[in-house]
Amino acid sequence: MHLPVLRGLALLIFVLLATSFDGFAQHNNTSTDPQITQQIRTINRAYDDAFNNNDAATIAALFAEDAVLVTDRGPIHGRKAIENWFSGVFQVWHPRNHIGTPEGTDPHVSCFSGDEAWETGEWSQTEGKPGHPIQSRGYSSTIYIREGTAWKIAMTSYNVTPAK
Repeated sequence: MHLPVLRGLALLIFVLLATSFDGFAQHNNTSTDPQITQQIRTINRAYDDAFNNNDAATIAALFAEDAVLVTDRGPIHGRKAIENWFSGVFQVWHPRNHIGTPEGTDPHVSCFSGDEAWETGEWSQTEGKPGHPIQSRGYSSTIYIREGTAWKIAMTSYNVTPAK
């Protein structure tokens, strides 16, 4: 009695999943809209510039109001808290030559709404006093969201890897 119902339900679930994965696969086989890529690359460059200038306010402005920055000391919640965190960091630490390098040529845009994107990448920088430079590097992952016509950082995390 229940077997025909279960078979029908299983077939329905299979068809729904198959069409969902097909649409997902088709989306991921295409490149990101060049305008979105350009807007996100602009954020990346602004982040590097502000980081090199030790400008916490400009960095924080790149984040969404309710963004999260995941640091090696734990998560920081909200744009104002992110600004305060960077302000404190820049009081004791003065990095220069910070460069973020995205992995691949395009960020990955959500196939569901088109208002979210993510990417991974590497970063490197120099710190320390002149004549005594210390190189550091690591990896990062970032999620972007569209707020109106602008893209903002919704969440980013990073690690620091040992020197090679």
